[in-house]
Amino acid sequence: MDNKKTFSLLSVLGQITLYGMFALFIGIFSQWPPYQALAPEQAMIKLSFNHHGKPISECHKSTEAELLKLPPNMRAPIHCPRERSPVKVELSIDGVINYQKIALPAGLSKDGASSVYHRLQVPSGTHRILVRLNDDSRKSEFIYSREETVDLKPAQILVIDFDSSKDGITFQ
Repeated sequence: MDNKKTFSLLSVLGQITLYGMFALFIGIFSQWPPYQALAPEQAMIKLSFNHHGKPISECHKSTEAELLKLPPNMRAPIHCPRERSPVKVELSIDGVINYQKIALPAGLSKDGASSVYHRLQVPSGTHRILVRLNDDSRKSEFIYSREETVDLKPAQILVIDFDSSKDGITFQ
């Protein structure tokens, strides 16, 4: 009987020791090494958006002969393509192109949104930022453009987004 009490006491002390060592381990590595999101005197520019490009082509009005060739349940008078245009984006800082991307639409039918996410560390201070975007593959030039001079403070994060309700590129 005395053996069981000793064994039980040893197992409790062992558990306390192991839990204490685990808590010490977590405590040490939660503070060390120190984490710093940005280097001193640096700022961050984030280009981030999800946007549906324009349809790849115009809607097509079916002729009577084309409609008769189709089964009755498929006879829509107007056929519009599901596929969306890829979104082309370009980011220039102080006259230098820092980022270019052609974001393909998501989905099996290529009818989803195109997603862009890019982070860029820049020195804090005044910068001239130009963002251009084209969401229509039938046009070669950029449709949306915004150029702005911004004064970025150390550790500031500037988010560049596309808001179709505001009809264009936003800086936040």
